[in-house]
Parts: sequence; structure tokens; C-alpha cells
Amino acid sequence: MIIREATADDAGQIAPLINLIYDEMELDELEDVPEGDLLKVIRAAYRTRTYLSGAATTVVAVINQQIAGVAFGYPDKNEAKIDTVLSTVSQQVPSFAGKPLELDQEAFNQEWYLDSIAVDPAYQGQGVGSQLLKALPHYMKTSGLTKIGLNVDFANPGAKRLYQRHGFKTIGTTMIGDHQYYHMQLALTRVLATAART
Repeated sequence: MIIREATADDAGQIAPLINLIYDEMELDELEDVPEGDLLKVIRAAYRTRTYLSGAATTVVAVINQQIAGVAFGYPDKNEAKIDTVLSTVSQQVPSFAGKPLELDQEAFNQEWYLDSIAVDPAYQGQGVGSQLLKALPHYMKTSGLTKIGLNVDFANPGAKRLYQRHGFKTIGTTMIGDHQYYHMQLALTRVLATAART
């Protein structure tokens, strides 16, 4: 398995993985949007510099030249820029019909926010998600932030256990769409201390 930063050429393989997350979120504003149109929006977003290595970072796990998993995150202060990209590209797809995609605020203050992490169902159970989580501190170290934050749906206890195994602690809850989420954080000082001992 190779973990690397994504490129614009990866957008076609990234889009279906990110779409899995949107399916699970069951957002009302996407109810009448054909899946193909949402995939177009996601693909376009993941071709932008903002999503790849500008205001955000996209990291992929590659197995046999296939993208097996993706992680996407950014410093909390960049969330508005990220959401603007999605809103802008959605306006170019007719089914959004003058109602661009707008997302709830998800990041907490002073954290590098792991917005999305998804693993291709064909590669689940092979440690792909764990390898992506372990790689994140390397990709976010220039942000100057010392915490990684994420949200996990109340209805997904398996994901919550995975994050707990990686040292994430629940620090609060938040609503995204109609779902309630645990907000979890990982202190990087703990990660770096563990890495120094091994």
C-alpha cells in the first residue's frame, strides 16, 4: 500500500468514495439530486488546487494502482474556502438549479479538521483507514495546529471505535444535517510521543 497526496488525475476514483459519505449523511438538500450529478460536483472539487494542496490536503491509499481509500482535511480557518469551492462547482450542474450545495460548519476551533475519510468496500478490513489515519500528522504538520478533529455519526459505533483505537477522544457533539455526531479530537503531542517510543 502506498500513501501519497492526491493529484487531479485521481478525482475520478476519489469521487465514488466521497459519495459513500454523502449517502450515509442523508442530507435533505441532496435528496432530489441524481447521483451522477453529485459525482460530477465531487470530481470537479477534487480537481481544484484548493482541495488537493491549497487550503486543504487530500491523501490517498493506493493498492495495485487503485485508490483504496481517501482522507481529506484542512485547518479549521479554511473551512469557508473549502465550502465555497463545493458551492461554486455545484452551480455548474443543472440539477442543483440555482440552489448551490451549502454545507453546515463542521470544524471546531484550532484544529486540523478531517472532513472525510472513506475506504473502497472492496478494501475494507485491510487496514486502509488505519494507515490513512497514521499518515495524517505528516501531511498536516505545516499547519502549526496540534489537534486533529473529526465528526462521527451516532449511528456508526464501528467508526467511533476505530478512532478511539487511534487515540481520538470525544470532546462534544454537533448536528450536521439531520444527524447527530460525536466530535472527536486527537492531540498530536500524544501521537509524536508514541512514535518516539517505538
